[in-house]
Amino acid sequence: MRFHSLPGSKRYPETADEYGIVLGRYNTVLDELFTGQEVYVITCDWSDHPEPGARPDGQARWHPAAHYWTSVCENPTETDAELISYAHLFVSRITWRQGAVDELLCAVADDATAGVMIAGPGLERIHHPYDGGADVLLPTTNERDTLMHRHMRWLSDHPQGL
Repeated sequence: MRFHSLPGSKRYPETADEYGIVLGRYNTVLDELFTGQEVYVITCDWSDHPEPGARPDGQARWHPAAHYWTSVCENPTETDAELISYAHLFVSRITWRQGAVDELLCAVADDATAGVMIAGPGLERIHHPYDGGADVLLPTTNERDTLMHRHMRWLSDHPQGL
């Protein structure tokens, strides 16, 4: 399911109050999914090489405990070498607590980084924040519906939920 970060589907926060709303919504859902549990924090960088280079300064600052996990070719059927790109995934494991990754979540909200996921150890619950909201993947429709009903005001009015 998809939650919006700000009222009226506004995409980017501009004031301290709006950043408070964004972080409040992200952290509320994350608390409901993971309070006190070990989680993986996954960040991503992209390049045209199969191995990652040096991590960008922002990534190192927003996710300092991360270590390289794996790389994935994003377009494996592409034959033009200039169009081949790789996603390089970096991961850390933390015990979830509210505020643990607020600096990273603010960078996501500002579209300064993307490809962030916070997931349980079995990858059965995934929170994927992006500029403007978050997608949440849950193992059952019952869990999805329960979470959705708790936060109906944060859902899109769009018929497809976008």
